[in-house]
Amino acid sequence: MRKRLLLTILIAVIIGAIYYLNLLMPVVTGYTAKNLASGVFVAGRSQEAMENEDLNFSVVALTNNTVDFEKREVVSRFLWSESKAVYIDGYGCTLVEAYSEKEIKDRNSPIIESRPANPDTIAWPVGNLIADSIPIDLDTVKLKLALSQAMADTIPYKGTFALMVIYKGQPVAEIYRDDFNRNNRFLSWSMAKSFTNALVGLRVKDGKMDIQQPLKIDDWQDDKRQGITLNNLMHMNSGLKWNEGYGNLSDVTIMLHKKGDMGLYAQQKPYEYPADSVWLYSSGTTNIVCRELRKTFESDEEYFAFPRKALFNKIGMTSAVFEVDASGTFVGSSYLYATMRDYARFALLYLNDGNWQGEQLLPEGWVEYTTQVANGSNGRYGSFFWLNQSAEYPDAPRDMLMCKGHDGQFICIIPSKELIVIRTGYSKKGEFDLNGVLDGVLKSIGE
Repeated sequence: MRKRLLLTILIAVIIGAIYYLNLLMPVVTGYTAKNLASGVFVAGRSQEAMENEDLNFSVVALTNNTVDFEKREVVSRFLWSESKAVYIDGYGCTLVEAYSEKEIKDRNSPIIESRPANPDTIAWPVGNLIADSIPIDLDTVKLKLALSQAMADTIPYKGTFALMVIYKGQPVAEIYRDDFNRNNRFLSWSMAKSFTNALVGLRVKDGKMDIQQPLKIDDWQDDKRQGITLNNLMHMNSGLKWNEGYGNLSDVTIMLHKKGDMGLYAQQKPYEYPADSVWLYSSGTTNIVCRELRKTFESDEEYFAFPRKALFNKIGMTSAVFEVDASGTFVGSSYLYATMRDYARFALLYLNDGNWQGEQLLPEGWVEYTTQVANGSNGRYGSFFWLNQSAEYPDAPRDMLMCKGHDGQFICIIPSKELIVIRTGYSKKGEFDLNGVLDGVLKSIGE
């Protein structure tokens, strides 16, 4: 009897393990295929570099990957699971999920090209001609020390790809690891959420979106979700149930790696808390916002062209690639690629209160709205931007606002100091001390 019981338990454990593996493996292969494809075809990195660093962890490191440069696609395999990501010119890479490869490729119409003028012939910030002069109150010795520390590649300053510092509108430092340069695009991860903030602001200015009105999502009209607003979603206190855990099978890993329509998956989550009360970080809410943004255009052609026409081209972000999911909606939670200088241009837009070279691109007061504390966040979050009002970074001023992404991506904007610090890299939790870097940089500038 005891042997039979033990055998029954063992069989149950095996069945449970197989069931869990069956759910997990598409996440593993989906993560690998998507990130390897974008790393190779958008960021210009090698398969070897990606596999040795960004994809060298946990079960992801066990995948078998095939990069087809002719077809511009990546197939990743693990046990009985297989995932494919395809490159589409202007749209970056998309994981083939829920829609056929033909549907995905046929849907995406040509995007308006970048400005024809050569940015290397145009003065900063619109172009890349950077003046040699630096502000007189900058201590270059202290700055160099702070940045060399950040590039040390040892804990607590491990994994930096690139750093850029802009002071009083002028780039005063731009450093790259040996295998990168200023032409490389870098993955935003969740810094993309802040770009979604800008796109919503632009549509608000056009009179096409109202952040305070409840959303007219059909699935929500017969339950408590009917009162959720764009503002609730952007403050991440919508009340929708969500699990943002990246180390296992969770809502965010399922959404990014198993769902063709990411916003639809997120909006189907049940109501858990009263809106505008409990703060819960959720990449899903950002993709709902991107889905709602898409509805404000009469055609997909207009929607696809909008980020470049209304934002990127306006501020000289010629490198930016905003990737879409298989349904064709921008993955505003996670997938934007740009060069360091283009991230700096975006930061300058917010440092200057939404004004670019005399043109008010974002609505008047939009940056002020962005930095209003989201209820429940304890001073840590605004509207798709992180805040420092809780002194999470104690050596940085409280007025700092941040774009922050997975594995150590940061755009730090400090209006009171006219300072921007940008860092991209690959660092797990505890491997990079942002506060230490900010402290060093701040000590190099005038009071």
